[in-house]
Amino acid sequence: MAEVKHIPVSFTQSAITELKAIRDQDQVPADHYLRVGVKGGGCSGLSYVLDFDRKQDFDELYEIDGLAVIMDKRHSLYVAGMEVDYQSGLNDRGFIFNNPNASSTCGCGTSFAT
Repeated sequence: MAEVKHIPVSFTQSAITELKAIRDQDQVPADHYLRVGVKGGGCSGLSYVLDFDRKQDFDELYEIDGLAVIMDKRHSLYVAGMEVDYQSGLNDRGFIFNNPNASSTCGCGTSFAT
């Protein structure tokens, strides 16, 4: 593994627990890491990425509570300071992105504008 740096986003304990459960349940290959970042699209302009993937050329490698995380270093501008949470209630179930860089978000909470 390459040098591990301080990740510019944070994860709540419930998000980490759920991500580890997904990784184990889906039997994610050892050469895949949790990818966090953004991509163009969505009703507000940018959508969040939270998936397991292979490391690419522009990716930085991070570690948080035993979970290896990768992020394209060009995405840090959009997600620096963001907190990823997981809620498992009856009305709100899923990952929640609390992003201080978002000037607006969509109703579903998975897309935003800067």
